[in-house]
Amino acid sequence: MTTHRLAVVTAGLGRPSATRLLADRLTEATGRQLADGGRESAPMVIELRELATDIAAHLVTGFPAPALRDAIEAVGDADGVIAVTPVFAASYSGLFKSFFDLLDPDALTGTPVLIAATGGTARHSLALEHAMRPLFAYLHATVVPTAVFAAAEDWGTGADARTATLPARIDRAAAEFAALLPAGRPGRPTRQAETVVPFAEQLAALRPD
Repeated sequence: MTTHRLAVVTAGLGRPSATRLLADRLTEATGRQLADGGRESAPMVIELRELATDIAAHLVTGFPAPALRDAIEAVGDADGVIAVTPVFAASYSGLFKSFFDLLDPDALTGTPVLIAATGGTARHSLALEHAMRPLFAYLHATVVPTAVFAAAEDWGTGADARTATLPARIDRAAAEFAALLPAGRPGRPTRQAETVVPFAEQLAALRPD
């Protein structure tokens, strides 16, 4: 049975988090779609709130902490990525953008990406199209046609014409995402082990003999 490696990147700040909840729903729906086709998924959830300090340090030092390095490598090695962010000021969160700024520009080339977002009202849903989709297009990813936005009312217990559509949108996006997932990425070069030269050795190399 083919197993697809999925990186699930969620930028929710709270706990519990509507952003994480949406990421979990999309991951579960993708798993069902793959199972229906005789495939399975191996998701790795990356909670950016737990990496916030490491991300900030990497931006100013250029050196990732081990946990952040593992997260970056997991995204680069994944067969597909589910990326979910809260919407602040009509765009993705700064934490979300900072993480993807750390990826190699070619890390997501050809990788299927399912984009999703959460926000207080449905008025923020355009952030998916004017912010998130261009970001992943710039990274040369293959972005799933259906993007999923969940407003606060979508999590209500009383279904109406709007809230009742969230499960259907999740299932549609998951089906499109599963259809794009390859058996693997044979054309991607093998990752080379990173060599870290101690700072003392770097200084010694600069000193004249």
